[in-house]
Amino acid sequence: MVERGITRRALLSGLAASAAGGSWLGCSRPGPGGDGWNRGPLRHLVPAVSDRAIHLKLSLETPRDDAPVLRVGDRDVPGERTDSAGRFWAFRVGGLAPGAEHRLELRDPRGEPLCDAWPLRTFPAPDASPDRLRVLSFTCAGGISTPIPPALFDPFRPPAYRARLFDLALAAEPDFAIANGDHVYYDLPQMQRIQEHPVGALVAGMFDSISHRFDADAPLWGGENEASLIGVGDDQIASIYGVRFRSTPVFFITDDHDYFENDDATPERTTFPPARFQRALRDALQRLYFPELPADSTLPADIPGLVTDGATSRSLAFGAIRYGDLLSGALYDCGGHLSLGEDAGLVPPAVERWLLDAAAREDTRHHAHFPSHPMGWTAGKWREWVPDYLEHEDAIVASVGRDADGGKFGWQRGWWEQHQRIVRALCAQKSRAALSVSGDLHALGTLRIERSGDLDLAANPLVAVLSGTPGTGSVGWPSRARGVAPRVPDALEAEPVLAYEERNGFTRLDFDRDTCRIETRRCPEGYVAPEALATEVASERVIRRPG
Repeated sequence: MVERGITRRALLSGLAASAAGGSWLGCSRPGPGGDGWNRGPLRHLVPAVSDRAIHLKLSLETPRDDAPVLRVGDRDVPGERTDSAGRFWAFRVGGLAPGAEHRLELRDPRGEPLCDAWPLRTFPAPDASPDRLRVLSFTCAGGISTPIPPALFDPFRPPAYRARLFDLALAAEPDFAIANGDHVYYDLPQMQRIQEHPVGALVAGMFDSISHRFDADAPLWGGENEASLIGVGDDQIASIYGVRFRSTPVFFITDDHDYFENDDATPERTTFPPARFQRALRDALQRLYFPELPADSTLPADIPGLVTDGATSRSLAFGAIRYGDLLSGALYDCGGHLSLGEDAGLVPPAVERWLLDAAAREDTRHHAHFPSHPMGWTAGKWREWVPDYLEHEDAIVASVGRDADGGKFGWQRGWWEQHQRIVRALCAQKSRAALSVSGDLHALGTLRIERSGDLDLAANPLVAVLSGTPGTGSVGWPSRARGVAPRVPDALEAEPVLAYEERNGFTRLDFDRDTCRIETRRCPEGYVAPEALATEVASERVIRRPG
């Protein structure tokens, strides 16, 4: 991006303006979201919950040798250190009352409070019948911060912009949030090229956010690899989440950039399935910064990455959420476990079986899929459900080759066949609408899909939503970064509810017993100073349960 998106003259001018006029990054430390909550030594805090468990990940401003203690009601749970120095801690508490507000306190081993107490509510029990639920969904919140004014170079919105957009979304009091993939952008091959370029080397010497270096042959923990990973995570995750989500559970789904890669496929290089070191980086990022997906008796035992630890279970890449009998949801990473060959799939067979079974059970009023890769659109990428090859013009980051027949190099027919099986199962539901809210594409959009290949979906069309991104700047939209504007694939027939739109924003899903109201909110075009940021309704759609 540095090579093509910025000149040395613009870089130096931007740095001079930044030094003269103050930082364009906003506060480098996460604040309390303006509500006066005393965060003490916390740099970031992110929870996830199920009906009977709470999972927390947090980091401190400075390391400590002794484990902090989380008090939940009358129970004290010591933290598990997750880094080498003692800045990062994890807490898992099981056996809690469902549907209850729990008072949480974080203390040092002597009992002194480290921050203010705060509330966190567990989900209703599976047999409870809640009337309403509000879900916040967004994607691609990551992005490298720079001291360059956005008017000069804007690949990602500054952290202060993203944090302000989070505050606007949280003001509507969602019951939980889904952060759908691409929590960081630090693709190792591209960053190496930038660091080796004369202008890139100059930039790396002036600010830390692109200076981090990784060595696949060195240990991950205890040296430069760990320090670089923390540098990336502090810049792109801790700086925007801060402590503002402390009472709002967040479910993190991972996608290609969370493996420190882009989904490239050419005769020279294919990036997925991820190499050992890339998978280790993804798992380490999760270990430090965001909770695994709670999996308390909701996932089959053969799901990859399922871990049982005492009174709690958690899943690394695939998760089920259940909010009483009102909503069940499937969260799945479409990159880290993809396969090639005769039985290729973007998710493993065990995950597909779980998805099909969950759709067939119809034991909740609503059901939704949250895949990391979208259904309903193509950007001509390699790692897509669909085979469409789009001509890329002046692309910055796209690397998609052609095969001998003119199609996408390395694309797998099995990915489309798996797509069809999943779509068939969703749309075959008799009492629930078919809904998919996805990540990956940096945009807003909603489609009503009535045909997919040879599948006639008119009886229960699939409503496919692009949830919107807080993080993408003007350089990073697909039409510029990939040199092509995404569109509906050739094999689909769909009615646009909200035409594809490259604007920052997020999606709000309001469920009641019979309907789901989908509200897509967008930010103003271009860059707006965080203090002036506001959102407006881009589209609103109400879908009803069949029958």
